[in-house]
Amino acid sequence: MEQFSYELLHIDKHTGARTGVFHTPHGDIETPIFMPVGTAATVKSLLPSTLKEIGTQILLANTYHLYLRPGSEIVAKAGGLHKFMNWDRPILTDSGGFQVFSLGDLRKITDDGVTFSSHIDGSRHIFTPESVMQTEHDLGADVIMAFDECSTYGCDKKYARQAMNRTHKWLERCAKAHKNGNQMLFPIVQGNMFEDLRIESVKFVRDYADCGIAVGGLSVGEPSEVMYKMMDVIRPYLPENMPRYLMGVGTPDYILEGIERGIDMCDCVLPTRIARNGTAMTSCGKVVIRNGCYKEDFSPLDGECDCYCCQNFTKAYLRHLVNCKEILAAELLSIHNVTFLLNLVKGAREAIKQDSFAEYKREFYAKYYQK
Repeated sequence: MEQFSYELLHIDKHTGARTGVFHTPHGDIETPIFMPVGTAATVKSLLPSTLKEIGTQILLANTYHLYLRPGSEIVAKAGGLHKFMNWDRPILTDSGGFQVFSLGDLRKITDDGVTFSSHIDGSRHIFTPESVMQTEHDLGADVIMAFDECSTYGCDKKYARQAMNRTHKWLERCAKAHKNGNQMLFPIVQGNMFEDLRIESVKFVRDYADCGIAVGGLSVGEPSEVMYKMMDVIRPYLPENMPRYLMGVGTPDYILEGIERGIDMCDCVLPTRIARNGTAMTSCGKVVIRNGCYKEDFSPLDGECDCYCCQNFTKAYLRHLVNCKEILAAELLSIHNVTFLLNLVKGAREAIKQDSFAEYKREFYAKYYQK
């Protein structure tokens, strides 16, 4: 575990937003950082070389999907995810818990684990804390997540407590089963939208956090003000000397609000998913490029962006690609959207160092949400 450490470089004196460096076996990560998601060991439509060119420091891969295809044992035989997908920078794998619990009627939860049917072929499988740890060990990511239960937004407090307690018991089992010193295990805070449960959970799981802690079960359908309230509630109890990871967040407002509340890492499939649907995030707000108003618009997608897409192509051309369902449309818009979020957190890092994060956020909102 000596390969992992966190340097807290500066705290914005007006907001408490943080900037630092997370040291891992495959390189240093400047925080706060956004992590593009490579669900099946690839960020859809983007080459590893492209991801490096645009400044990607760490990728996320999904345990559930890689367990089903090609199988974690095959990835292990290939030398782990880094060699399998030709990525020599840090990788984080989630536990597959969110995907399993999203299966609804296709899964059954017990204290031992979760039995579920594959969404691919209906075959039956079981995830336990021990089996998930083995799968993540096979995958070989730098950062691995504990197996947890993400209770559904809107559930009653009784079930939320039951799911939280189960998460805590599974964490104990994950910690016992985790044997690989080249991987850092992040525990996950749960508790749904109940303040006292959130506080109870963070107090419990932080004892299992060696160099990183995650906040799960947010950005799952609740109103934004509820999400921010939960983050405010747990903030005083989060460890200062390690990275804090807010799971599944990818909109600019959620990223910036998380950073203001002391979050260091976040991830989401959003930038590449909306790119494949013809939508871009720009400095002046969202652009749905398939719309007719861009048919003869020969200006760049975002005049303030330095990415390959914006420096070389017009809105009219991008609209043509999208409407013709050309593969290049997804690639170019994905390059732009991921670059946009990486530049957003890069700007945040610089603003924090100057104690001007609040101003940075205010100016961004004024342009992005001007409509």
